[in-house]
Amino acid sequence: MSRGRCLARGVGLWALWRLLGPRVPPAFPAGQERPAGPPGRTLTAGGHEFLVREAGPEEAPRVLLLHGWAFDSLAAWHRVIPLLEGRRRVVAPDLRAHGKSDRTRGRFSVEDLADDMAAVLDALGPGRYTVVGYSLGGAVAQALARRHPARVERLVLAATGAQPVRGPRAAAVLLLVAQRALARLGFLVVPRVMHRYLLSTGAVPPQHAAWLWETLVGRDPDLHYEAGFALARFDSRAWLGEVSMPVLCVIPARDQLIPPLRQQATAALIPGAAVVEIPEARHEALFTHAGDLAAAILGFTAGVEPGGVAMVGGE
Repeated sequence: MSRGRCLARGVGLWALWRLLGPRVPPAFPAGQERPAGPPGRTLTAGGHEFLVREAGPEEAPRVLLLHGWAFDSLAAWHRVIPLLEGRRRVVAPDLRAHGKSDRTRGRFSVEDLADDMAAVLDALGPGRYTVVGYSLGGAVAQALARRHPARVERLVLAATGAQPVRGPRAAAVLLLVAQRALARLGFLVVPRVMHRYLLSTGAVPPQHAAWLWETLVGRDPDLHYEAGFALARFDSRAWLGEVSMPVLCVIPARDQLIPPLRQQATAALIPGAAVVEIPEARHEALFTHAGDLAAAILGFTAGVEPGGVAMVGGE
């Protein structure tokens, strides 16, 4: 049999298996469990439904937690919320196209996500929030502060930047297109890499392996990458310095996705911005250094602003 015919037969068998065969998940150790976290409720805002998790005393100062790309409010904040809820009223929504919020088709921008969050706050009632944005959530937080400043009392930008995606924008878009194509074909390359990395580094414990896997593979590929395209287009460098509320930038000192120098340059754009660096922390500091992040948020919301660049110790 010729090489070309063997290749064609192999491709045909692979396509048949992809169409008819089962999707085999990784093997998980015994004793799997879901991480604890506040239950969510859905509310209608701006014509869409959003899942919102709430915790803490209703009369306490309010904190809005905006998660990053690829995760939802539980996955991103399940280690941070218990450290805040005793002294703060915490609100953690799933962004559009993430978690259990509406999966609205079509292109959207970071500004659209910010308007969604303003609508969620309107549905919750009057009041101002300390808005904490992590990674993609940090871009949304910036846009929310610019477009709806009356709802933002303080702003915390963590592991994010004014232009979060590094390198030429065209290269980032091409990479996202390639990843989306693999996901559409059923290849779970990105989820498998993320799953293995978070487990192997200890960021997620073994008993949460199955939950993490379902979280990563439960995304809609098209909408997941629409959020990536929105992040690639985002650039606040021309206007970020105009935000009027106090700002804290929390920088994981070894962030491998958004370089610390880029985060420091973002802080330099904001007159009077406070800066906290978490030594040894990488982009997954939400998991590995939740205590340091929560301490920075609590101090900042209490009006204790570090002078210069403050360092907090790792857990």
